Amino acid sequence: MPHDHHGHAHLDPASGDRRVSIAIWANALLTVAQVIGGVLSGSLALIADALHNLSDMASLVIAFVARKVARRPADARMTFGYGRIEIVAALINYTTLIVVGVYLVYEGGMRLVDPPEVGGWTVVVVGSVALVIDALTAALTWSMQKDSVNIRALFLHNLSDALASVAVVLGGALILLYDWRLVDPLVTIGIAVYILWMALSEIGGPIRTLMLGSPPDVDGDALIARVLTVGGVAEVHHVHLWQMQEHEAGLDTHVVLTAEGWPRLEEVKREIKALLAAEFGVGHSTLEFERAGESRCDAALYGHRIAAAGHHHH
Repeated sequence: MPHDHHGHAHLDPASGDRRVSIAIWANALLTVAQVIGGVLSGSLALIADALHNLSDMASLVIAFVARKVARRPADARMTFGYGRIEIVAALINYTTLIVVGVYLVYEGGMRLVDPPEVGGWTVVVVGSVALVIDALTAALTWSMQKDSVNIRALFLHNLSDALASVAVVLGGALILLYDWRLVDPLVTIGIAVYILWMALSEIGGPIRTLMLGSPPDVDGDALIARVLTVGGVAEVHHVHLWQMQEHEAGLDTHVVLTAEGWPRLEEVKREIKALLAAEFGVGHSTLEFERAGESRCDAALYGHRIAAAGHHHH
């Protein structure tokens, strides 16, 4: 079920916030160091890493704010509460990563054509510092990322950063040893392709949730089949399943009762709600009941379109 999180220790919100803010400061200092190092040594890989770190810092800030906002209670403006802000934050983060990735591929490509002189020592030193800080940030967010798409986007940012820093350090070493100039643009493009692959493969989740897609871990057809086995239920239509927040699924549907089921309406409703929560982890459900004789016999199973006349679903 979406709610038990396989029993690992939960961080309380405050210590989670503290971790994220430490990460923000570390990344801020790092970005400055990398830009200076990149400019001094003429290394695009360092500047690429700095841009990546800057987008990291932005994502840390967005994630930090989103965590705070998500805890606000529901009000008249946001009747579902503010939990989804984390999903919006994840979407923004992945989008910025894609933009950064595309830019770096372009820049690296230009440099392959005309590779500049690069100061190897600066690259190695600054790259090593970056590696330490990225590893630290990834470690801070590692235990938090299993529960939140927002923090997961963040963790992946940091992990990709750490890998990028390893590549930068290796690149610097190769420049020192062999004066192999192509290494810098190659490392840059490598970093960029990795960023793009990662962001594109992860962005689907937040988009699906924001599009009110059905929850990935709920089998809609199985759920409907199970509701139909409840005594007194004749059919189900207008089914809407959606992901309310990251760990909450919602269901909204019409349930048609048989003549025998109608007097037991409250009992049937309780039974359906209990099985939805217990077997499918759907804690929020809105059920609308209709009598078998009076129900529209041409209603669509999913959504709320009316099927064309003459195609009766019976």
